[in-house]
Amino acid sequence: MSPWWVPVLLVLAAAPWTLRRAKAASCTGSTGGADSRPTAEYARVDAAVLADILGAAIQAGASIPASLAALGRAVPGEQGQELQQVAATLRLGGDWPTAWARAGQDLQTLNRALQPSWTDGVAPGGLLRHAAAQIRRRRAEEAREAAARLGVRLVLPMGLCWLPAFVLLGLAPVLLSTGGSLWP
Repeated sequence: MSPWWVPVLLVLAAAPWTLRRAKAASCTGSTGGADSRPTAEYARVDAAVLADILGAAIQAGASIPASLAALGRAVPGEQGQELQQVAATLRLGGDWPTAWARAGQDLQTLNRALQPSWTDGVAPGGLLRHAAAQIRRRRAEEAREAAARLGVRLVLPMGLCWLPAFVLLGLAPVLLSTGGSLWP
């Protein structure tokens, strides 16, 4: 049995290394290797959340370009820049397909939801709510399908683990005990 102070010494010895790794990971968003450099890379905001926020802004009375521009300023990274470019193109009189041509795939849901509002004058609130609900519904279906596939994929490894254990611990002792009385 080791003295009580050995774990304390190990923790104190590892503290500087742990702090350096934590600082490097928080600055770079990585594990802090030798080539760690600060990056300005952001995760993209979920399109359903964007649709909800955009719907709230439009319901509050902002126009579509003003709502897109405000949302673009609020969203960090490339996605925000794409939204601002769409808003700027629409404000300058560009047509709808040209404005959305450079938008990412996740923003195309907003494009499809807002197009009837821009071209035909349909109220955008219901369209954005429907688009957000459709995204969430599709994601839930994909999660259920992935869970079903996982269950199927786990059958073989579980069978390979449980079957030998069942044979060795369940059937073998019974066969040996009954088989011993059958053999002369």
